[in-house]
Amino acid sequence: MQRKTHTSTDQSTPAPNFEPIIRVLIAKPGLDGHDRGAKVVARGLRDAGFEVIYTGLHQTPEMVVAAAMQEDVDVIGLSILSGAHIPLVTAIQKLLAEKKIDKPIFVGGIIPSDDAKQLMSQGVAAVFGPGSSINEIAKKIREIVGQADGSK
Repeated sequence: MQRKTHTSTDQSTPAPNFEPIIRVLIAKPGLDGHDRGAKVVARGLRDAGFEVIYTGLHQTPEMVVAAAMQEDVDVIGLSILSGAHIPLVTAIQKLLAEKKIDKPIFVGGIIPSDDAKQLMSQGVAAVFGPGSSINEIAKKIREIVGQADGSK
């Protein structure tokens, strides 16, 4: 699959600067039916230049991992408001490891600080709570992907 790129329009550079577009999967695992925040983040990231794949509601961990593989995403974002963030993230991480897929994960939702610390300690790249700005999320994703592929 050929990856899309952004082209720099800066005329002072002798050759165009091609930057790969970061592909982000936004998934709603579990039985949580609240998707407004996930849709706002998906739209905001799209507006910020990311390619966003939104899975919709009620995804199983297997469905999230399958979508990440099929879409060849750079990073997986999980929106979880049900309180089941630790078991869902753990299940997704386990499936990714079983399939030998190394994709960073970030999580958004109403997550207590102790749980956020636990998620981070088990390898989640970032946890975003209510009020996180799209700029903050986009900046962190660029940082995560840069660290993940060694280019930044």
